[in-house]
Amino acid sequence: MTQQQRAVAQDPVAYQHILYEVSDKIATITLNRPDRMNAWTPIMERDVRHAMESAAADDNVRVIVLTGAGRGFCAGADMDALKGLDPDDIKRAQSLPAFDMNRRPDWQSRYGYYPSISKPIIGMLNGATAGIGLVHALYCDLRFAADNTVFTTAFSRRGLIAEHGISWMLPRIVGHANALDLLMSARRVSSDEALRIGLVNRLYPPDQLREQTFAYARDLADFVSPSAIAVIKRQLYDVPFQTLAEATIDANREMVVALRGSDFREGVASFMEKRPPRFTGK
Repeated sequence: MTQQQRAVAQDPVAYQHILYEVSDKIATITLNRPDRMNAWTPIMERDVRHAMESAAADDNVRVIVLTGAGRGFCAGADMDALKGLDPDDIKRAQSLPAFDMNRRPDWQSRYGYYPSISKPIIGMLNGATAGIGLVHALYCDLRFAADNTVFTTAFSRRGLIAEHGISWMLPRIVGHANALDLLMSARRVSSDEALRIGLVNRLYPPDQLREQTFAYARDLADFVSPSAIAVIKRQLYDVPFQTLAEATIDANREMVVALRGSDFREGVASFMEKRPPRFTGK
C-alpha cells in the first residue's frame, strides 16, 4: 500500500455522484447519475478516484467492479459542465494527488491511474459507453458488457480530439486500424462488433450481466492469489515500456520472490489437499 492510499483509507468521504459498497471481498463503484445517463462531472471524477484508492488500500477488497446506475454505464461528459469548461482545466493538476515515486509516471495521469492499482478492475458496462465513459472503460483491466450496449468515442463529432490517453490505450486493445476507425468516425459500435474487435471481453444479456460479472469477480477473490494478481497486472502494464529481455529479467526476479512467499506454499498445499486455497496475499 502506498502512502497516498494509506491517507485515503483514513479519510472517509461522503460521495455525491457515486455509490460505494464492499461485500464478499469485492468493492463495487457505481456511477450514480442515472437521470443523466451517468454523465461525467468534476464531482464524479473526485469521487471515483477516492473510491478507487480506498478499495486499493482496503485489505478486505480483492476485486473492484466499476459500473453505472440505471440504463447506461456513462454517456460521456456532462454537456452543461463541458460548455463552461476552461480550456486550461485539461492541464490543471490541482486536483491530482502528489507524485508517487513508487508508481510508474505513465499511470499517474488524471484518468490513467487504474493500471497502478494492484487489484483487478472489471468494467461492468450496463449500457451506453461513450466519450470519457469509454476512456474509463478502457483503463479497466477487463470489460464485461450487456449485449445491448452501444459504444462510441464521440470526440470528433464534438470537435474534440482523442483525449486522456485513449489514443495510446485504444490501439493496444483493438489494434491500430480499428482505433483509427473508431476515433476518426466516432460512429456507434454495437456490442457484437465490440466483442469481435476485442473492445470487450464478454457479452451477457442485460438481466444476466451482474450475476455473471460478480461470479467471475468472486472466483478471482476466492481462488486466486492476490500477490500473484498484483505482480501479473504490473507485469502486463509494464510490458509496453520494456524489451523482451527486460520483461524476462523482471519475471525472473519476481519468480524468486513468489517462490519464497506463503501464497505459493498455500497454492501447492491446497492443490495437493484438494481444498479451496486460503491465500493471504503474502
